[in-house]
Amino acid sequence: MPANSSAPLPSFTLRQLAYFVAAADEGTITGAAETLRVSPSAMSDAITELESAMRERLCVRRRAHGLTLTPAGRRLVQHARRMLAEAEELHRSVGGEGRLSGPVVLGCYPTLAPTILPPLLQDFAALHPGIELSIRESTQDRLAHDLASGRIDVAVVYDMLVPVDTERARLYELQAHALLAAGHPLAARETVQLEDLAGDDLILLDAPPSSEHTLSVFAERGLRPRIKHRTASYEVVRTLVARGLGYGVLVSRVANPNSYEGLPLVAKTIVPQVRPVAVDMVWAVDRPVPARTRALIEFARGVDWPS
Repeated sequence: MPANSSAPLPSFTLRQLAYFVAAADEGTITGAAETLRVSPSAMSDAITELESAMRERLCVRRRAHGLTLTPAGRRLVQHARRMLAEAEELHRSVGGEGRLSGPVVLGCYPTLAPTILPPLLQDFAALHPGIELSIRESTQDRLAHDLASGRIDVAVVYDMLVPVDTERARLYELQAHALLAAGHPLAARETVQLEDLAGDDLILLDAPPSSEHTLSVFAERGLRPRIKHRTASYEVVRTLVARGLGYGVLVSRVANPNSYEGLPLVAKTIVPQVRPVAVDMVWAVDRPVPARTRALIEFARGVDWPS
């Protein structure tokens, strides 16, 4: 091939792109430098060099307000993510001996974590020892923000209130149930109706989207529950219910029939059945999905999850 037919070398480096994407994700030079374990001055210099190479101002840096992307910067971040993912794939397929490696940050809604995390942290980790899987537990609104900002790669969430700009894989479905103390007047029944519960005190799991789901199932029956206590803790709901302070409406089930204090609880099917709640693994639609993250998604889809 004639020498003059070769493509010109780019005036920027993958390292500069990686630093710029990290700064965009963290929102500050200092935060990005800590994430990548480099000095803030090295991070700042790389972004300045990238702006010179692109002949564009890519971000506005203010000491007190962090880093804000310009329109050109936002376009570059999208392209840079794809280029970095493709570079990683090239390294893996040609120079990496085909073994998946690198970090994957998994977000998880707290009440799903006891079910989701054990097989991923043990079985998936054994299958792919080169992948560094780390966990971030939070409410779904926070997880959605973390997905959008790139702080997490994928998240396991209920299918309620999931942003529309995500891809998803269905893992399993759950049916809501009423949780009662063993001595509750309705505890001996095979099933319960929401109408039977509405006049009693509700211990509400007040963490998005659980609270929205609980209130919606009552609203669909034309009912308004009488909320006695609100808590963001699944175990606190179970503990207060077991003490006879009210009932709960939960989706996730546990094998242990007792509360944290050892008091007995009973779970009752709600009739007519309320709509089931699906559990999905979701990821951002506008970001490339590295092979290691795809491997985690496919593994999760193949697990025989309890329902």
